[in-house]
Amino acid sequence: MLNWGNQFNICCLLDNNNYTSPYHQHEALLAADALQTLEVSAGNAFATLQDFCNTHRDWLFGHLAYDLKNETVPGLQSDNPDGIGFPDMYFFRPRVVMQLAGQAVHIGGIGFSRHDALAVYNECLRMPVHVIPAAAPVTASMLQAHLDHNSYISAVENLRQHIVRGDCYEVNFCRENFLEEVNVYPPALFTRLNTLSPAPFAAYYRLQDKYLVCSSPERFIQKTGNTVISQPIKGTSKKDPDPATDLALQQALYHSTKERAENIMVVDLVRNDLSHTALQGSVQVKELCGIYSFEHVHHMISTITASLAPGAPLTDVIRTAFPMGSMTGAPKIRVMELIEQYEQSRRGLYSGAVGYITPEGDFDFNVVIRSVLYNAANRYLSFQTGSAITFYSDPEKEWEECLLKAAAMRAAVMS
Repeated sequence: MLNWGNQFNICCLLDNNNYTSPYHQHEALLAADALQTLEVSAGNAFATLQDFCNTHRDWLFGHLAYDLKNETVPGLQSDNPDGIGFPDMYFFRPRVVMQLAGQAVHIGGIGFSRHDALAVYNECLRMPVHVIPAAAPVTASMLQAHLDHNSYISAVENLRQHIVRGDCYEVNFCRENFLEEVNVYPPALFTRLNTLSPAPFAAYYRLQDKYLVCSSPERFIQKTGNTVISQPIKGTSKKDPDPATDLALQQALYHSTKERAENIMVVDLVRNDLSHTALQGSVQVKELCGIYSFEHVHHMISTITASLAPGAPLTDVIRTAFPMGSMTGAPKIRVMELIEQYEQSRRGLYSGAVGYITPEGDFDFNVVIRSVLYNAANRYLSFQTGSAITFYSDPEKEWEECLLKAAAMRAAVMS
């Protein structure tokens, strides 16, 4: 599916890697070959997306970049450098949609006949099973960062002073690793990353010469009928091959005062975000501070649900919850100003969302973290990681958390 989809200039593959969850709708989805597209900058993007949905009432795939914050909160701006260049918002109506479920694949599209679906299936069978490796090896000496260790520690200390002064309670602070003048083959990079770090919201997304290779463990927001859920992650620990030690790490994470405070703070923020479009009294916390295990880390995840009034515009739900609280902090507006001040590069698609909207108006979007972004035109590759800064943060431990989260991306790039 990946090799077949990548032959088109616009495609999106979403894969849950068989991760067990009662909220998953599809094992894997592939959308390829755009019939119509929507590219919008922050300003009137969400209203334009709603019009696009109303016009086509079909499967739509695409992304919301972090810098749409400049629309959701007038007065914010994004002046830091951006080496990748994804637009603020992009959606496409695909000619072909594939849905993988167990041993079956469903292939369809507007006006598709059985013959058309069979032709696509046979084309997929003729595609190579394996992907081509990177054109040239990438070495550790090539890796750069706008914030080195000392600069990062200094920035965290400054953010803690903002917390002491009462400017905010928690800030999600990120740093970018990047490579210049590098040649990679994105499908091979996705295959390596997905093997090293399989995740329930993995994505391969191609938009002309811009690529996202994503191993995200986090859902931003899902709508099914009139029910909306959001599942923020806040709280991370490493894993250990020894079962007894690993269990102790999970228990330490669950009982950590700092990590629980971070998670509960974001839960309150998400509850407030969803309340803007929910039926009164319908916002509920289904699970608080659950511990979930992934390939390299344990995460603390909460699940918040809400019921929408019938006929509520779907983009209102997304707009009032964006950007997601797990990637900003609290209070949201002030911390987004601090993020712009202390981070040294523009987030762009990182900490935004990739996903789909169905013909019925349902949707599901991930959080773009644990991701590699690549611009093939200028040969610039980027991956960012971050952590939540609170009054109790130890700057060195926050630095180590950033390195832990970056390990799989670094290994995939350096392979």
